Amino acid sequence: MAVGIFAGIPVRDCKSAVEWYTKLLGKEPAFYPNDIEAVWQLAEDRYVYVIEDAARAGGGVGMIWVDDPAAEVERIGERGLRPVDMEEHGNVCKWVFHDADGNETGIGGEIAPVS
Repeated sequence: MAVGIFAGIPVRDCKSAVEWYTKLLGKEPAFYPNDIEAVWQLAEDRYVYVIEDAARAGGGVGMIWVDDPAAEVERIGERGLRPVDMEEHGNVCKWVFHDADGNETGIGGEIAPVS
């Protein structure tokens, strides 16, 4: 079975959210289905999108798993965003980012053990 995902993040203002998520994800949206949504393709059949929906804004929680999370967080920092927290679970780390509405996006993955 092939697996894909199309995960939505409710925000109060689509335009400002696009600016923030562009910094987080390091690229412009792949497409805009309409005036209140913007979609980024993370990998084949794997998408994240923001949708303007003030009533539901701020409750999103997700994590993007990457091969080298520390390097990715460093690149995100170069684009002007800083994590609010970092969690360690054995050899897996997650750096936590919050958008203006309070939605949480983690950047995480396995890290090399310290010798």
